[in-house]
Amino acid sequence: MTPKSSSARPLLNRRLAEFGTTIFAEMSALAQTTGAINLGQGFPDTDGPEAVREAAVRALRDGRGNQYPPGPGVPELRAAVTAHQHRHYGLSYDPDTEVLVTAGATEAIAASLLALLEPGDEVVALEPYYDSYAACIAMAGGTRVPVTLRPHMTADGQGTFRLDLDELRAAVTDRTRLLLLNTPHNPTGTVLTREELAAIAELAVERDLLVVTDEVYEHLVFDTAEHIPLATFPGMRERTVTIGSAGKTFSFTGWKVGWITAAPALVTAVRSAKQYLTYVASGPFQYAVAEALALPDAYFDAFRADMLAKRDLLAAGLADAGFGVYRPSGTYFVTTDIRPLGESDGFAFCRALPERAGVVAVPNAVFYDHREEGAPFVRFAFCKRVSVLEEAVGRLKTRAR
Repeated sequence: MTPKSSSARPLLNRRLAEFGTTIFAEMSALAQTTGAINLGQGFPDTDGPEAVREAAVRALRDGRGNQYPPGPGVPELRAAVTAHQHRHYGLSYDPDTEVLVTAGATEAIAASLLALLEPGDEVVALEPYYDSYAACIAMAGGTRVPVTLRPHMTADGQGTFRLDLDELRAAVTDRTRLLLLNTPHNPTGTVLTREELAAIAELAVERDLLVVTDEVYEHLVFDTAEHIPLATFPGMRERTVTIGSAGKTFSFTGWKVGWITAAPALVTAVRSAKQYLTYVASGPFQYAVAEALALPDAYFDAFRADMLAKRDLLAAGLADAGFGVYRPSGTYFVTTDIRPLGESDGFAFCRALPERAGVVAVPNAVFYDHREEGAPFVRFAFCKRVSVLEEAVGRLKTRAR
């Protein structure tokens, strides 16, 4: 029975009125009802390293993390996060005051925005953006200001999306509190360059802005792209909240282990919000992720090489099927243009594709405030077994048109 309101006021908070069921839930439900191959939602269809899984089992059996872990995260994981940041990027953090473990990167984003924003503050974000960004900004009472990554062709004929730095600078006003960045970028696969990051850092320092940077795909960069944390640039360490996650790097997305690294004052602020969200989570898995972060470079190299091969398999298959393909420099998603197929509405295309071709994708328009900008683009995930990708490509080549 639905509760009644004497004032006929809607039950859902007005800040969330624009957010219904996520597109991922809708598309995954279509995959289940039609038996289609789900290349829409970004989760692997195989587990990560056996040694890491066994580390979680050991923790469970040894009683480590079965009760509430420490609020900031278990010491072993906080130490492993700091070691990881120093090993890969030369960044030094104090595990006791500059690391906070969260229930995945999604909670890290939510806690950061809830902590750092006042109602009316503007947040500049690069669109298309992961859907939780918009919802978290809304819950914090902020105002999102999108700066659109624009598609264009490179000299070698490859499609890509790029940031217009002049447009970014123009989007910053006296009401801007925070820049919300994501690199490597989901869904476009763009990796911000050193020059772009330097310009963003200069802007943040000049306008005294905070920056929250989502770097969960940090170990999935391809070709000549390089992941460079924004916190490494002059003046940025003290104003940047960097978000990482075990799910994308170690293929244990269900464990929900994420973290932030930041200066002590920022960590204290974010922890003040985070403690009233989950308080703590994923106890035994935190110990396992601590071991995962210490894996040798060979693991990260092999992981990247495996995903690169899958990227090339899917990208080539999509091109053969008639899609316009934007080959990603990072993440495990390929954005495609459906206009060469005679289509222009990504929503309609994706809702019809499971019945037509037995494959599920996601319309990029859900990641835009300017829906028309994303209308002809569709995202496919390649973090699946090779046999699954080959079957999906075969279906799309014969039935996508």
